[in-house]
Amino acid sequence: MGHPGAGRRAGRDRHAAPPGARGRVGHARFRDEARAARRRPVDQVAGGVPRPAGERDGALGRDRPQHRRGGAVTAAVTTPGVVDRALWADFETLCGFGGRVAGSPGEQAALDWALGRLTDIADSAGTPAPHAWPVAYAGWHCRDARLIDLGSGRALACTPLLGTAATAGIEAEVIDLGRGRPDDFDRHADSVRDRIVLVRHEYPFSTGHVHRRVKLGLAQRLGAVGFLIAHPEPEAGPVSGSSGRDGGPGIPALGIDTAAATALAAGPDGRRPIARIVIDGEDVAGRTRILTLDLPGRGPDLVVLSAHVDGHPHGESAIDNATGVAVALAVARRLAPRAAAFSHGLRVCLTSAEEWGLAGSRQWLAALPADERARMRLDVNLDSVGGAPHLTALTSDFPALDRFVRAVAAEEGLALATHLPAMPNSDHANFAAHGIPALRLIAGFDAPDSALRLLLTGRDRRDLVRPEELAAAVRTAAALVERAMAADAATLAALAVR
Repeated sequence: MGHPGAGRRAGRDRHAAPPGARGRVGHARFRDEARAARRRPVDQVAGGVPRPAGERDGALGRDRPQHRRGGAVTAAVTTPGVVDRALWADFETLCGFGGRVAGSPGEQAALDWALGRLTDIADSAGTPAPHAWPVAYAGWHCRDARLIDLGSGRALACTPLLGTAATAGIEAEVIDLGRGRPDDFDRHADSVRDRIVLVRHEYPFSTGHVHRRVKLGLAQRLGAVGFLIAHPEPEAGPVSGSSGRDGGPGIPALGIDTAAATALAAGPDGRRPIARIVIDGEDVAGRTRILTLDLPGRGPDLVVLSAHVDGHPHGESAIDNATGVAVALAVARRLAPRAAAFSHGLRVCLTSAEEWGLAGSRQWLAALPADERARMRLDVNLDSVGGAPHLTALTSDFPALDRFVRAVAAEEGLALATHLPAMPNSDHANFAAHGIPALRLIAGFDAPDSALRLLLTGRDRRDLVRPEELAAAVRTAAALVERAMAADAATLAALAVR
């Protein structure tokens, strides 16, 4: 999940490199490194972020409703009668790397493994090796984070928002603004200064959602000294997410659970509790990799299939976004043997630092030469494509793209909805900001009772996803990508018209 402030709009030349890049790494060395890392075991790590106090280890039981909504697509992953058995294995392998926070050993191991999987696809298709593009971003490391209710002296469960401002200790009254929507801040504008603001996390995939960083920005502008955001789901644990500070000014910000929010509620007499926040963290220079594999078509242009590898410090970042990466690899395996016959090629793009305000793909795209960006005619971004039985394409305010998606869905018999208004909540927003038509394929849109309500918490584990959901996502993504690869140049160009 990504950046609410990214813009609304955003080849076969595999030798192009962004300024400062060291150039393409040798084919043989990549292949050797990838194969060596492919099945490297990695302990789950927090990646420089302390585990939330009281977080439980071990697999958690599936707790979402067991009924099935109508309209689920459950077709075979590849050609009729052929099942891509690697799909579920890839998904579980990614979950095994843990939360995969950018900059952590888990993220690096997951990228090494993903490079190996892309190398396998290149080998099978007889195409050049994948490319690893170095990318810098504003990183951060946290050694400790604490939240104390000074009335009781009790430590409360919390997790720092990624990149949050540090503090040796602030003590202030807590003002509870409920959901923390803009009108809530307006009503209490004179009461926020010098206090810690408490708001609620909202289901992020809905038309009326107000993003966490919008609420944090309002608190900061009104003079709050701290920020707490609570997950409303009992026993979900503290909610994670990016602070969006990006190395700049900010206020200390923590995700908390329902119990902590209850403990910090005002008393019957209206007296506000006093809390203490301690965050021992520091900004560091972050570096990660964007992995790309080009499967050339007959012409020079490319259809991009993207998914982010990185995640959050607790849980397995299973829905967000082991689902997207596993599905992207499956689609690439399906199309690789036939890519050369299409009008346009396929670029598989596995990103990282997406959870840091979409920083990874933003830096990568900005550093590419303009003519290289121009070759990318469409981005199909896979982010959180399991955990619910129905899929939606967020079409980034590209009306022609929205019509294209609906036409493909109708002709292929896909249960696929569309949402036209721009929602800059994943890497597709960075492609759109460069004028590249881009969509995000997502499960559970406007379905707040789905398993996606547990994203950004320790509950985001593999048991929330069903194999048939991933199979449906493969069929849907493959249909969209294949139709775009087969389209003529004029059809693809028309998708960018607004």
